Parts: sequence; structure tokens; C-alpha cells
Amino acid sequence: MTNAAASGTFQLGGDLPVVRLGYGSMRLTGYGVWGEPDDPAEAVRVLRRAVELGVNFIDTADSYGPFVAELLIREALRPYDGMYVATKAGFTRQGPHQWTALGRPEYLRQQVELSLRHLGVERIDLLQLHRIDPTVPVADQVGELAELQSEGKIRHIGLSEVSVADIEEAARTARIVSVQNRYNVASRHAEDVLEFCEAGNIGFVPWDPLATGKLASDRGPLASMAARHSASPSQLALAWLLRRSPVMLPIPGTSSVAHLEENVAAAEIELTDDEFEAVAKAA
Repeated sequence: MTNAAASGTFQLGGDLPVVRLGYGSMRLTGYGVWGEPDDPAEAVRVLRRAVELGVNFIDTADSYGPFVAELLIREALRPYDGMYVATKAGFTRQGPHQWTALGRPEYLRQQVELSLRHLGVERIDLLQLHRIDPTVPVADQVGELAELQSEGKIRHIGLSEVSVADIEEAARTARIVSVQNRYNVASRHAEDVLEFCEAGNIGFVPWDPLATGKLASDRGPLASMAARHSASPSQLALAWLLRRSPVMLPIPGTSSVAHLEENVAAAEIELTDDEFEAVAKAA
């Protein structure tokens, strides 16, 4: 049986044994990451099926919906036996596809308190600052999260869409255990951040992990190699990420059980050295 555990585990923060191939919940919401999904019952089925397939690391955010994804996760998975849920705060929403960074300490505290309520937990396993607000000192934003951590409401702190300099600055205020940047085989602009995370044993959570466009098409440059593994090009792209670094924690998202099962099957694909290099060159 296909199982995400084939991807291995990573000790996130040194004490959370997360299965490296996780699940991202953004696609469980409505159009433009706004409102309820067309089929809430299917969203619950997707989450429960992810757990059945060995996934124990779920990524979400207060802004997905807003709060829609967190409430679906609570309905489907609480009391979270053996599960680790990471959420994020730091965006306001004005409508579909609209996002505005807001890092004022009182706002971050409010959102964390709401996420605790919506997820139905007393402590959030991983709270990631969704974006650094350029109008608020980093020390104030991360410092508020550190205060919530000292109060027992956050277990670990992470960052999203940051540079190496951002991580270093934030680390002067609190321990940073994860970074979530856009990264996939076709878009590796965050290579220096990934290397920094590798050196510091910081979990690297690539959002948008699936290669898209021609690269992932059935007629693209990965198609023949994928066929040799009886896999899809997207599965090959996920396998490439898992092999790229031991701190890599991909979180492919979907609203379909069938697509979820396809993504999880990528955990069992083993690329040779030559195949790994060929995938990178194809991109």
C-alpha cells in the first residue's frame, strides 16, 4: 500500500517527527482561496485519506478562507493523534486573490488566539509568520510570536517567503525551525535559503512544490523518464524534491482524493543519481 512514510521523517524543531511528504490545505477553500469549497464533505474526505496514507504533517493558514481550512482540519482530524498541524498568520484578506501583509503584534496575537480556537487546540505545533510586514520591525513581529511561545500557545516558530538575511534577523529574537518559500524543480530562486536551512537543520517547506506547465505535461521533458517509473511527471518532480535535501518537506495540496493518492505515491519513487541530474537539467 502506498504510504507517505516512504519519504522518511524529519525532526522538526528537534522534537516533532514529521513525515517528510506532507499535505497543504490551501486548495480546500473556494475560488481565490476565499470562502467555502464547493464540496466540504469531499474536503474532509481528502484530509482523512491523507492520514490513512501516512501523512502526519498538515500545513494551513488563518488566511485560507479565511479560517475555512482550519475549521475543515478541525472537523476532519481533531484530536490529531500523531498529527502535527502548522498554521500561519500575517495576512489580511479583502476578497478572492487579495492578500495584504499585516504584522502588528496585536494583530498577530489575535490571529493566533483565533487559530487556537478554530483548530481546537491549546498549543499550535508550528506557527509561521506568513509574511514579514515591512512597516513593522521584525523584532516586534517575531517577538510577539516568541511571547506567545513563552505562554505555551505556540510550540515552534517559522517564517514564510524570506531571505537568508531575514532568517538571520528573526533568529536574533526567537529560534526559527522552519522556512516556507516557493520552490520546485522549475523554480529554484530560493536555492541559497535552502542551503542555509540545510546548514542549520531548519525544515524547508516548499510551497507550490509541483512543477507546472510544459515541464509537468505528459509530453514534456520529464515524460519519458516518468514512464520508466510508471509515474507522472508531477510525481517525478516531487521525488526530485525529496531527494534534493533531507530538510525538504513538500506539502502538495489538492481537493481530490485521487490526486492526493497520486501525490503520496511519489514518496516511493527512488531516482538514480543520473535521473536526479537529468530532472534538474530538464527544468
